[in-house]
Amino acid sequence: MAIVVNMPRLSDTMEEGTVAKWLKSVGDKIQEGDILAEIETDKATMEFESFNEGTLLHIGIQEGDTAPVDSLLAIIGDEGEDISALLGGSTAAREEKSSEAEVVTEDTAEEAHGGGEIPEGVEIVKMPRLSDTMEEGTVATWLKKVGDDVEEGDILAEIETDKATMEFESFYNGKLLYIGIQEGESSLVDAVLAVIGPEGTDVDAVLNNKSGGSKKSAATETKKEDKKSDDTSDTKEASISVADGERIFASPLAKKIAADKGIDLAKVSGSGDHGRITKKDIENYTPSAAAASAPAATASVKADNAIAAQPVSMAMPSGEEGTEEVKNSNMRKAIAKALGNSKFNAPHFYLTIEVDMDNAKESRAQINSLPDTKVSFNDMILKACAMALRKHPQVNTSWSAETTKYHKHIHMGVAVAVDEGLVVPVIKHADLLGLTQIGSAVKDLAGKARNKKIAPSEMEGSTFTVSNLGMFGILEFTSIINQPNSAILSVGAIVEKPVVKNGEIVVGNTMKLTLACDHRTVDGAVGAQFLQTLRYFVENPVTMLA
Repeated sequence: MAIVVNMPRLSDTMEEGTVAKWLKSVGDKIQEGDILAEIETDKATMEFESFNEGTLLHIGIQEGDTAPVDSLLAIIGDEGEDISALLGGSTAAREEKSSEAEVVTEDTAEEAHGGGEIPEGVEIVKMPRLSDTMEEGTVATWLKKVGDDVEEGDILAEIETDKATMEFESFYNGKLLYIGIQEGESSLVDAVLAVIGPEGTDVDAVLNNKSGGSKKSAATETKKEDKKSDDTSDTKEASISVADGERIFASPLAKKIAADKGIDLAKVSGSGDHGRITKKDIENYTPSAAAASAPAATASVKADNAIAAQPVSMAMPSGEEGTEEVKNSNMRKAIAKALGNSKFNAPHFYLTIEVDMDNAKESRAQINSLPDTKVSFNDMILKACAMALRKHPQVNTSWSAETTKYHKHIHMGVAVAVDEGLVVPVIKHADLLGLTQIGSAVKDLAGKARNKKIAPSEMEGSTFTVSNLGMFGILEFTSIINQPNSAILSVGAIVEKPVVKNGEIVVGNTMKLTLACDHRTVDGAVGAQFLQTLRYFVENPVTMLA
């Protein structure tokens, strides 16, 4: 599926950009991380890399041309893909965005003049838009605190988007004078994130100018609250600082795991950039024997004292009631919104079958006996689904108000559990891949998802989804359809139990598969026929190898 790449906003004040040089040409193959072009902003000329893979199908802004932020820069997709619909709507979209940008610019100018000018050398840093779908961001960690010197290129904070947690660097030099969004707080894109400038700058005056002349008392009150937050933040930072007072650099995930395991970050050596402590460093950390034995000895003494102090007659236990509120992450909000819309808008119905897995177990054992080969039951289910979809195109569809889209390609979504929820990486053209290729793709994408390294393009375009909880011992369950798909398959555990074969009761291996269907596109008979075909492929794995 073609992906539109818009002119990025590479600095806080950037309103338009000039393409200084294209490093790729139409028809070139693009890999994630490739440098597409050099773009000149109001600050500098910067390299712009691709977050997507495919073929460069169209260049919307030629070398030397200037265009507003969000203008059509390029289109990346499959070779030979029809992009006429995207190009047809691009001109009107650009004109509309251009007119909107003019209105916003005028309004912003009026606000700025209404409150006076910002002093020279002072920069207001706004919440950046770090992905195309980002509407708000959460500050996961501040790597600088008020009063710190900041140089261009320094990492200011780690910001959580709806896709991943990303580092945000400074484009300015000066002192960090003000923090507008505290750790754990969320705010819309373009909200005031921080103020950077010379020491001694009147921050209240800067913020008043920015807001178009708000009341002094309100600004003063805000500053007091921010000071309290800063004091609290400083206290928290002190608890994870080394002896010489320097800040410990660690990823949010590493901090969380360390807190859960009771590991002192000051004793962990970081292997990341600039000594940053990563998840891997925490998982590989081994405390010294003395340090490990001290807490155990203390706990033993406390336990002995507690036993000695107990009265002979035991009283009824009186526990304390408590509730902890945890702020919903952007990922959690996105999951809730998508699944809520699917459950309440798409009429779900469910079909369940029980599949004989004896042949599948034998075939998998034979395949995995080959050198450097590893195939899971989940890989076999994915391949079987892809082949069954080819025979039942009605299931490989998407519903819209006016039409039903029949997809000629088969892209399999694979539900993967991560720390903060659920993501669905996509295996493209799964029907054309072998079992080992599917296995490698699933392993690679699942690893990226769990490490928050997966690109948005790797989670887009699915036409059917598989969710497997069998590895957790779940025998049977139903899933919510991953729209715009028309169906999702829920895979249960393989169970050894008595079964009837050839009129005799023998020990067999079975697995339950449940298909959730959108009744707007898939009728009961169509879903049943799909499951019959799926059963045939799973129970006869040799058919998937032909």
